[in-house]
Amino acid sequence: MKLAPSSFAPSCFPDLPIVNGVSAATCSRGFYAGRDLERDDVFLFTFDHGTRCAGVFTRSTTASADVRWCREALVSGGGYARALVVNSGNSNAFTGPKGVLKNQATLEAMTRALKVPKEHCFLAATGVIGEPLPDPNYVGSAVPGMVEQLASPNWQACARAFMTTDTYAKGAVRTCEIDGVTITLTGIAKGSGMIAPNMATMLAYIFTDAGIAPDLLDQSLRTATQPSFNAITVDSDTSTSDTLMVFATGASDAAMMTDSTDPRLVTFQKALSDICLDLALQVVKDGEGASKFITISVAGAVSDASARIIAADIANSPLVKTALAANDANWGRIVMAAGKSGEPVDLAALAIWFGSVKVAEQGGRSPSYDEAAASAVCARPEIDIRVKVGHGAGQARVYTCDLTHAYIDINGAYRT
Repeated sequence: MKLAPSSFAPSCFPDLPIVNGVSAATCSRGFYAGRDLERDDVFLFTFDHGTRCAGVFTRSTTASADVRWCREALVSGGGYARALVVNSGNSNAFTGPKGVLKNQATLEAMTRALKVPKEHCFLAATGVIGEPLPDPNYVGSAVPGMVEQLASPNWQACARAFMTTDTYAKGAVRTCEIDGVTITLTGIAKGSGMIAPNMATMLAYIFTDAGIAPDLLDQSLRTATQPSFNAITVDSDTSTSDTLMVFATGASDAAMMTDSTDPRLVTFQKALSDICLDLALQVVKDGEGASKFITISVAGAVSDASARIIAADIANSPLVKTALAANDANWGRIVMAAGKSGEPVDLAALAIWFGSVKVAEQGGRSPSYDEAAASAVCARPEIDIRVKVGHGAGQARVYTCDLTHAYIDINGAYRT
């Protein structure tokens, strides 16, 4: 089905800079031909020798064959990368031995065409679950042609190639200064539905010319993931294919970061965290059928972990999400969602704000409650909801979107 662009879609794709040491190409393998769509659906990235990498992946127990390969390759390859191939249209999840054969054929094509070790090659796939490809080499057969087309990345083309129900291509850039040298971080992401992270979420790739050891890159990525990709939800469903990876070519003139006490890591960490948050929020703003972007902030919890659970339960509640879709300031549903979390909530201290409008406090409706003012906040395209659940120091923030009938329309027709 043809999807209308999200109301949050930017007017144009951002101008993303080249990252030295990175090349790319895209092609169409016909994954969407049956839907009468002519579009690229595969991309190849290659990296200069010495590129380090790190990744976090879905914790789903039905993870795709591609996710399982990437986990293995990160260990066997020592955190080094030379190539990445990603396709949309088929997730290669729950495809049994045929899914493994698909990966083997793709990896063999990569190693032959690029003359690089298999354990330095990474894969990902996104799309329909449980449908084996007709030929194990269906994706691999496209690799030689893409190798011939390798050039500086066309970021927008790559970002479009792995879209599924996304309504716009997602990209972001951050720079920072290390040793007087400008370090570039460029990222692309895809995701719109089946978004409820449990490590990272959907597919996202970040490329940088920073020089950093694999273990430090892994540590930095995991730190960046928690307040970004692990703090978003569209529909509470965790994908079988969720992948977030970062590739560091070391092509800048800044000295390699190899020590966890290196003060330069703080600068790099901030830039990496910023770009992860940017990409993650773009995913939520493109949530399937979404008309509103919602931030849920919880404070006063017994711990940050407790606050996170409460915030996620509020963000994932269909009753909360549908009320907000209808501009309904039904704060009672916030109370319900906080309570169902099972986390400690002090009723006497419980307070709720829609924007700056306090709607509940001290275990009941606020004496200053103004239905019109609260409803006006809920009619905005971006809504901030704050909840105080006690007198503790725990706090967390989760980002979500509303739930409209368009979500049903999109997912009811997903395979057609």
